[in-house]
Amino acid sequence: MSRMSELTDALTTAFADETDDEIAQTAAENIADFAEEYDEDLTSDRVTDLLADAPYDGFDRQFNWVIGELAAENEDCTDSRPFRIDGFGELAADPDIGT
Repeated sequence: MSRMSELTDALTTAFADETDDEIAQTAAENIADFAEEYDEDLTSDRVTDLLADAPYDGFDRQFNWVIGELAAENEDCTDSRPFRIDGFGELAADPDIGT
């Protein structure tokens, strides 16, 4: 099993206590994608610790805050939106404009 698969599995289990299974799976996959691209040393403990410290109610808002914090800690990540629960969201600019 790859390290990213282990991270996804551990976080899916941890998130399942906070939200439904589908959102837990999506959130865990988003973290694994973030880790693969920006922080290969990221651990499930770091993520769950941040989640416990999130200053919001509701898993989606807490998770998006966690992604924002992880991105802020990584100077190479300038946009955390692709890793958030709802991605760019309906109010975001089209990410394909200008490419």
